[in-house]
Amino acid sequence: MKKLLIIASVALFAACNTNNKPANETPGSTATKEINSPYAVNYSSKFVTDDPKNAETVLNLWKVWDAGDLSKAKDMFADSIEFRFSNGVMLKMSRDSAIATAQKVRSSLKSSISSVDAIMAVKSTDRNERWACIWGMEKDTDANGKTDSSYVQETWRFDSTGRANLMFQFRAAGAPPKEK
Repeated sequence: MKKLLIIASVALFAACNTNNKPANETPGSTATKEINSPYAVNYSSKFVTDDPKNAETVLNLWKVWDAGDLSKAKDMFADSIEFRFSNGVMLKMSRDSAIATAQKVRSSLKSSISSVDAIMAVKSTDRNERWACIWGMEKDTDANGKTDSSYVQETWRFDSTGRANLMFQFRAAGAPPKEK
């Protein structure tokens, strides 16, 4: 899990380290400075800002989750997708199985309300992979009316058709536990 967090953190920090570009320059065309890392970077440290369409897909996925009808997300997923959740669970399944599984989880909630703190679309130039990184807060209310919130950071990878095929999720408590 620590390795996944490091990979996601490196991707996010590397993306933030891109050069500023003129407004008329196309996404992804900016060269980045090499990162002088005291660590071996296992995945990549060569990211550039990318077309916002994948970030928009992630925003729409979050909106579909909040609304509760995950069938509307079908065209946003590749034929197979892998999820790596913050609790250590890893699922690799077909799109239809993923939607059915997620729908069961979402249906167990009375409501889910997300807020977005930041989002960006990036491309790994040495791996030619497109990603979208999002962080925000999720406030869920279960069937009994109990509300819980958590900070969420997700990193989504997209295939060549613009469909999500991998998601890493990290979560932290939104508020300290109440003393009894």
